[in-house]
Amino acid sequence: MPLHDDRIVYIVDDDDDVRDSTQELLQCYGFKVQGFASGRDFLQKFDPAAGIGIILDLHMPDISGFQVLDALQARGSTVPVILFSGRSDITTEEFAQRSGVTALLAKPIDAEKMIDLLRHLVAKRAAA
Repeated sequence: MPLHDDRIVYIVDDDDDVRDSTQELLQCYGFKVQGFASGRDFLQKFDPAAGIGIILDLHMPDISGFQVLDALQARGSTVPVILFSGRSDITTEEFAQRSGVTALLAKPIDAEKMIDLLRHLVAKRAAA
């Protein structure tokens, strides 16, 4: 089974180092990736038909990952979301569960777990 898909994995994180290293990692596995430094910029350019998944930081200065999730839901997006955060608590975990996200990962990101999640999304799409 291929490790990639012809659609894009969107990475939304205000931390340049995290965003760039995640993007490089996914590209090494053959994923097509597009990174955004802000939730606002992502929402302006997001194309749900082109997305295989969204890797979304929760704590960003312009609009939070929570607000991005709300906007995606208001648009009716069905693109799976993997949340990540350097600060997670029970409220964050409960919100993630209620929002129907694919996973909530702690920073630093477990690269193997993230790749496995994306492989699962690709396999799920191929089976549909």
